[in-house]
Amino acid sequence: MPVEYLKFLIKTSLIIQFITLVFSTIYFNKIKRIPVLKYFTPLVWYIFFNELLGLFIRLYISDYNAIIYNIYYCLSFSYFFILYRKNITKKWSKLLVFIFLCIYLLIFIINGFFENYLIQSQIIPYILAALFLVTTIALYFIDIINSNTVLHVKSSLLFWISVGLLLYYISNFPFRIIRNYYTELADSSTMILVGFISTVVMNTCFCIGYVLQDNVSSSQ
Repeated sequence: MPVEYLKFLIKTSLIIQFITLVFSTIYFNKIKRIPVLKYFTPLVWYIFFNELLGLFIRLYISDYNAIIYNIYYCLSFSYFFILYRKNITKKWSKLLVFIFLCIYLLIFIINGFFENYLIQSQIIPYILAALFLVTTIALYFIDIINSNTVLHVKSSLLFWISVGLLLYYISNFPFRIIRNYYTELADSSTMILVGFISTVVMNTCFCIGYVLQDNVSSSQ
């Protein structure tokens, strides 16, 4: 892939994430009283500035910026598991999501003894967490289908977050694995493009969710 084209994708991706940041700030009043979900806006801010920091480190300081992404994945996956556990109603599903979170954190810690958090991306914890999160989102969809909230689901930010995350991880999952062998690939243009498109789609879903979210004063 030409360097200029790659730069264009990176810049465009950052712009899309910045737009999500703006939406999350403008519409924050809609969710500020919803337990756990209200922290999604700070997470959006964190994601954007984490991307800027990662790019800055890679361009001007070091080729190794894995540590900030390892921390990001740990925090974001943990947040989403807690978020869905709060919003899923079935007790067995809540328990399963809690088990997912515990297993992920345990594997994340154990993996640190085998891979250097400072310079290596934590692949196994990521794969495990992504699979767990997709399963958790499926449990959430099943939960809302079997409840009265299904009639108003399109006006729920959490629904659009779920759609965005599901599309992102299903489409980006192979890319995330293959990216770790980038130096051994003759051409990874397709995978990079898929990663870019999935990021755009996910952030678009987030923005739609903020706009359509009903003003509420209690948990969804």
